[in-house]
Parts: sequence; C-alpha cells; structure tokens
Amino acid sequence: MGTVKPVYVIGHRNPDTDSICSAIAYAAFKRLQGHESVIAARAGQLNAETKYALDYFKVNPPKLITDLYPRVKDIMLDCDVVVSETDSLRHLGRVMQQNKLRSVPVRNAEGQLTGIVTVSDLAQRYFEELNLHYLDEAEVPLASVVAIIGGKVVVPADDMKTVRGKIYIAAASKSTIARILTPGDVVLVGEGRYDSMMESLQHSISILIIANGGQVPDDVIAEAERQHTMVAITEYDTYTAARLINQCIPVGHVMKRRISYFETSQLLSDIKGTIDSTNFRNYPVVEKGKLVGLVSRDNLMVPEPEQVILVDHNERGQAVEGIENARILEIIDHHRLGGMQTGDPIFIREEPVGSTATIVANMYWQNDMVIEASIAGLLLSAILSDTVLFKSPTCTPLDKKTAERLAAIAGVELRKYGLDMLKAGSGIGSMTPMEIARNDMKEFEIGDYHILVSQLSVMDTAEVLAIKEKILTSMKSVCEQDDFDMCLLMITNILEESTELLYVGSPKTLIGEAFKKDASGDSIYLPGVMSRKKQIIPPLSEAVRRMAN
Repeated sequence: MGTVKPVYVIGHRNPDTDSICSAIAYAAFKRLQGHESVIAARAGQLNAETKYALDYFKVNPPKLITDLYPRVKDIMLDCDVVVSETDSLRHLGRVMQQNKLRSVPVRNAEGQLTGIVTVSDLAQRYFEELNLHYLDEAEVPLASVVAIIGGKVVVPADDMKTVRGKIYIAAASKSTIARILTPGDVVLVGEGRYDSMMESLQHSISILIIANGGQVPDDVIAEAERQHTMVAITEYDTYTAARLINQCIPVGHVMKRRISYFETSQLLSDIKGTIDSTNFRNYPVVEKGKLVGLVSRDNLMVPEPEQVILVDHNERGQAVEGIENARILEIIDHHRLGGMQTGDPIFIREEPVGSTATIVANMYWQNDMVIEASIAGLLLSAILSDTVLFKSPTCTPLDKKTAERLAAIAGVELRKYGLDMLKAGSGIGSMTPMEIARNDMKEFEIGDYHILVSQLSVMDTAEVLAIKEKILTSMKSVCEQDDFDMCLLMITNILEESTELLYVGSPKTLIGEAFKKDASGDSIYLPGVMSRKKQIIPPLSEAVRRMAN
C-alpha cells in the first residue's frame, strides 16, 4: 500500500498502569529519537486505576490490539480500477480491455461495494443482445442512448426519460411495423425509409434513430414534434447502432450481487478456505462496507510481520496473542527473563527495579531528553502503582528518586496524588466475580505447572471476601477453560500491607510448601506480602524445585 508499517510499543495482556503508561512514554521517547512510526498500544482493557492516571494527565489511551495474527489488510492491494453501478457496459468493456482484467468490482455513489462484473457477464450480455433485449428493466435514459451512438438530436424531448421497450430495426412493411411496435420502443430506420419513419411515430415510441447519417424529412420532424418523440441521427448503420444501444445498459443491471469479499480485519487463516473453494482471481476488500482494496489469489503471500517493542514483560504466555507471528525489536522490562526467543539480536534493557517506568524515565535523562509534564505524570503513576506507594519489597532507592523527580516535573504532590490514584483503583465497584478473578492476571510456567496469578489491590479486603465463593467459582472456570493447573488471586490490602491469597486447582500442597501454611482450604493470609514478582513467584518456584527432588 506504500505506507510505513508501524512499530507498536505494547505491554502484557490484562495491562496494569505500568504496562500502559510505560508503553505511552517509551513510544514518545522513540519518536523523539526520530522513529516517527512508533506508536503505543495495549493488549487489553484499562483498569480503573489506569483510567484515573490517563484522565488526570489528559492523555488518550493507547491503541487496542487484541492479537498480531496476519490479516487481510496486511496483503491487500490497491484497487486502482473500479466501475460504478451507473457506468455503461461499453465503458466497462473499455476499462477491462485497457487494463487486461477479467473482473472488476462495482460500487455505488457512496463508495460501497455492491457487486462484481466479469468477462463472462459481458459474454452473456453479448448473446442476449442478439435478440435485442428489453431495455426497460435497466431504466436506460434517452440521453445515454444518444450518447453511445454519437447521435445528433434533431427533435429534442425529455432526455432523462427512460426507454420502456425493445430495440427494433424498421425494415419491414408498414403493416408489420404497426403489428410489432409498442409504446416506449427504440426504432432504428435506414436513410430514405420515409414510410417506416412515419409509421413508427404513430406508436408512442421513445426515440426514432436515423442511421447512416441520413436526412430527416421535414414532415417527419413535424410529426415527431407533434408526437413529442425524440429524433436523432447517427453515422452508424442500423445493426451497429442497435448493438451499441444494447451496451448502454448500466453495469448494475448485469453485475453479480452475491459475491465473495473480505473485510480488512479478517484473519488470513480464515479466508484461505474461501479462496480454495472458489475459482476467482481477485476478491474485493471492504471496510465498513466501502471498497478499499483487493486480494489476489496470485499474490497470496505471507505478509511482513508486525513489528513490536515489548514493555513490562518478556514471557510469551503474557504477551499479546499472535506474538509468535511478530518481529520483536526491543524489550524494556523489570521482571525475570522468561525464555522469549527472537529471530535476530535485539536491544534488551532489564533492570531489577520496581517498575518499567523507572527504566524508561532514566533512559530519557541519560539521553538528555526533556520529559513533558503529562508523560512525567504517567511515568510517576506507573512507579507508584507497581511499588504500591513505595511499600512493595520490589521498590528500590532508584524508584523513589525517579518518582520524586517526575512528581516535580508533573507538578503534583507525590503522596497525595499516589493515594488518590490507588484509591481510584482499589474498589471492586461494578466488577463481576470473573473480572476480579482475571484482574491484572499473568501466566507463569513453573516447573511442569501452568499457573495463573491475578492481583487486585484494595483498601478494604472484606468487600471482596464477601463474594469469595463466587470468585472461587469463576477461578475454577478459568482453570478449566484455559487449561491452568492452578489459578491464584492476590487480594492485596494497600493500607494493611498484606495479601489474602485465594487458590483453586492442584496441587494444593504446592501452596503449603511455598508459604509454610495449611493450604487444605481455598485461601491463606500472608502478612507483609504485596509483590507477585518477589513474594509469590519465587516461593512457588522454590517449592516446585524442592518437591521435584
């Protein structure tokens, strides 16, 4: 299509504030470096806390990308040749001949795809015209008839009036002509056939056409004026003129309306069956009903992969769907390395800090770049969220120092803003039990176990535990539907700096071994635990190792 392919900066599925805000800030950083095609994206819906931060600093959410699988838009060709429903078959024939096409898409005045017309449609029309087919169904205006034969109007009439009959060549006797003509017919007469001309005018025909550039007698003109019948002269002979008139039929009258077409957003894997089961060379592509391009079976190539920069994660199980189809350019993260493989060497910046935003902010300063107030506010929000206002054990002195500097740039009082933001995202509000079970969820492969760990930060744990049974039921459904061995939910109390850990699945002994608690029930209380990364995953990993020995 001739456009520069974008580079998406994107965080993990079910994004948290760090994942969203770091993506926005790092995309802005790359653009300042001159990479204009870099844009921020997200792999899921925003939570209440993140919405608060974006609204506070008046920044739009990143583009939502649900997957990176190749789609029709990635292989779509420009649709340079197209005809309108109102174009004539003669125009269509010229277009197809000049461009050596066997099919052409058809659109209406609003640009919407309405059909397709092929060489076979024209061939069918050719055979039909041998019988001088009716024109009335096609509602052909007299003006179109005159135009296609290069006619000169001798007696004018309403040129927008449509033809309501057949095409006749008046070469028979007066009695025969009288017998076959009906109102609305088109009559072609050779030069000098005075009687045929006068007889034809007696039957309310649409137009009388004089062939071979012949002269029209004065009394024929007078009779035509009296009958309000159009008369025109053409240089063509009667047979050629009749064929040309048949070609002024609008394309919309002969095109196929039931056609195979694709939407720009369709997956390539979903259209291959249609292409294999049909015998068309080209397939129209539409977006919101409007024709925007073509897919050619002759050029059904593997498209150039999407280009992405991953922030706040590096594990395939946490990445946007279809990451295996993408080209990863960079990774900016603060988590453990999770085995992501790339086709080429890439830039990776991994640091043991409390937030990806801390890394991003310092990359600005290390490159002597100015951070705008709104971007500084988002980076601050991410740090305060991930470190839970510096209470998380993942928090480092660099996180605190960076947050203080960002707060000054953003023009906010650090602690007050942080408490307001955390409070905005702490209540369950209208969240369903399933939404709570999946909140800020991340997948982990720990030994032979496929484990999901979600986290919900609250000011009041009791509000969530009041619907504990419904949440556990939802967690069980997640385990069964998505094939997890265990699903865990951290209900983290920001004020008390503790976590109520809910769990379903097996083996429950893994929970007991990891946290040295009685795990025979469905939840345990973990005082001082606030970090999934430092206080949940490491004990689970160590427990798996011990249980395997």
